[in-house]
Amino acid sequence: MTQLPATMTAMAITEPGGPDVLKPVSRAVPVLGAGEILIKVAAAGVNRPDVSQRQGKYPPPPGASDLPGLEVAGAVVGRGEGAERFSLGDQVCALVHGGGYAEYVSVHESIALPVPANFSLIEAAAVPETFFTVWTNVFARGRLRKGETLLVHGGSSGIGTTAIMLAKAFGATVFVTAGSDEKCAACVKLGADQAINYRTQDFVEQVKHFTQGKGVDVILDMVAGPYVNRNFQAAAQNGRIVQIASQLGYKIELDIRPISAKCLTYTGSTLRPRTIAEKGAIAKALHENVWPHLNSGKIRPVIDSVFAFNEVAKAHARMETSQHIGKIVLTL
Repeated sequence: MTQLPATMTAMAITEPGGPDVLKPVSRAVPVLGAGEILIKVAAAGVNRPDVSQRQGKYPPPPGASDLPGLEVAGAVVGRGEGAERFSLGDQVCALVHGGGYAEYVSVHESIALPVPANFSLIEAAAVPETFFTVWTNVFARGRLRKGETLLVHGGSSGIGTTAIMLAKAFGATVFVTAGSDEKCAACVKLGADQAINYRTQDFVEQVKHFTQGKGVDVILDMVAGPYVNRNFQAAAQNGRIVQIASQLGYKIELDIRPISAKCLTYTGSTLRPRTIAEKGAIAKALHENVWPHLNSGKIRPVIDSVFAFNEVAKAHARMETSQHIGKIVLTL
């Protein structure tokens, strides 16, 4: 293998602010710890947490890189002590603790996965963050089962498109909300059974109509604010509501009566601060349960747009318009 350089180019947040605060910097190539691999990054996914971190609203957890970027794909070019899962040169995608907006990034080998068959590295970089998130929240915490119903708020987002594909692959009926007729049509084309334009329709009324008054078994929500009480109304008896973000606010006045009346479970989670062991367990579950669907081509990530590494500000600006359908990816 070619000897690695001592430094690399990365995109850093120079100060909290708009997309233009992302600037190229020179950083040392990461030094590997036990069990870690070094990835030469070919592509990196852009996610809402990256935008929040850039704005100063989502500081990295202790021990994480201050560089944004939570998912990458590329080739293994280094292995730390005891790292034997992958060989040098293997193509992998990985969920990283931060630092994905760089030429090289380190990650524990247990949180990396082989690039699925016939996937480009751009497609592979669009997998980890959303697939880890959807699997742990919809299937592990939400306990979605074959024959049940799922409501996904923000169906055209990276999380939403992933949730549609995975839920359909495992035999669920899927309803989504989205902010335009174009986005609703895209969700239905992807497999959603019904799409609700939240700007012109009431999702509680629509869900009740679609389910003959029963409500939905699982709700995946990244909106919060006024949606929380309405989610309780839309949920079925023994429904599970999983909160993964709070785009419309996290402080609300809550009517808790439906929780006991319907025997609801209201839960949530966040992914980035979890331990290596926890993330490794999710990766293992994905490899066993989801990777066969990726390798067969039954599921592929939806790519909205691809930007060159030096166009990272444009990529963030695209995400902030909320006009994207699917994933936004940087290519190095």
